[in-house]
Amino acid sequence: MTGSPDAISYAMTSSKDLSMNSITAFLVLVCFGAGAATALFGNPYLAFLCFAAGVIIALSLKMANVWQKFVILRMGKLQSVKGAGLFVIIPLLDRVVAVIDGRIQTTAFNAEQALTKDTVPVNVDAIIFWHVHDAEKAALAITNYREAIDRVAQTSLREMIGSSMLAALLSDRKEADEQLKVEIGQKTAPWGISVTSVEIRDVAIPVALQDAMSRQAQAEREKQARVILGSAEAAIAGKFVEAASIYAGHPIALQLRAMNIIYETTKERGATILMPSSMVDSLNPSMGTLAAALAIKAANGEDPLRAPVAAAPVMIPPAAA
Repeated sequence: MTGSPDAISYAMTSSKDLSMNSITAFLVLVCFGAGAATALFGNPYLAFLCFAAGVIIALSLKMANVWQKFVILRMGKLQSVKGAGLFVIIPLLDRVVAVIDGRIQTTAFNAEQALTKDTVPVNVDAIIFWHVHDAEKAALAITNYREAIDRVAQTSLREMIGSSMLAALLSDRKEADEQLKVEIGQKTAPWGISVTSVEIRDVAIPVALQDAMSRQAQAEREKQARVILGSAEAAIAGKFVEAASIYAGHPIALQLRAMNIIYETTKERGATILMPSSMVDSLNPSMGTLAAALAIKAANGEDPLRAPVAAAPVMIPPAAA
């Protein structure tokens, strides 16, 4: 940045901030009006005094809004920092070098084609919320604090991107925001500036990398689906093993279950099932089989007449010889 220190200091102060306020303008008009009236009545000395009073009021009476801080130098030295309300300065000796806005302000910044820790170029857009907590430091410790905040924010953003992996940058936005807030706040604190928050708005990655990441995510989802399906198959197989051990000790229950499956199939679909006669004979237990099964259950202390599986038996008569 070029230019004299005075010009740079005044660049921080807008013409609107240093313009004459309504109270000062009213008093100046009154003095000029009184001077003009006095001159018409033939009293030039009193008219001169009225005009001089108007000029002095215009140069000395200032007013600051509630969010403003006026930094005043007297013969090159800091005289005071004036806040909200009316105040008076000494013309020619005092000078307002900066009017600092104490409200929360925003600055947008970005980093283009910045390399992450895993050498992936990304474009990152972010925004910083900040405010001036010490008007004296903001006016005297740095030439242009607004431009400095922008430069510091861009540098800190590039440093953060270079020390982060792409996956962490995409998934841990809040952690990255907090890291930027701390780093930028430490650098701007000596200038009387506090950082309220930093928010990353967008992280843009190359299109080719987006396709690769999409395929990777799809592969991960397919892998997870296969793992879930395998776990379900293992659970089902375990239940089948458990059922087989139960049916092994209760052959009648297995036959009843088989007949119930046939019944449910024909009832729901209305289909005709062709079954070999040997299979039908196997579904009709003989008296010897029933007696053996009842004897085994009685020896185990179970109720011989209670079936372990509640099913609606369907007896299919054997085919005619």
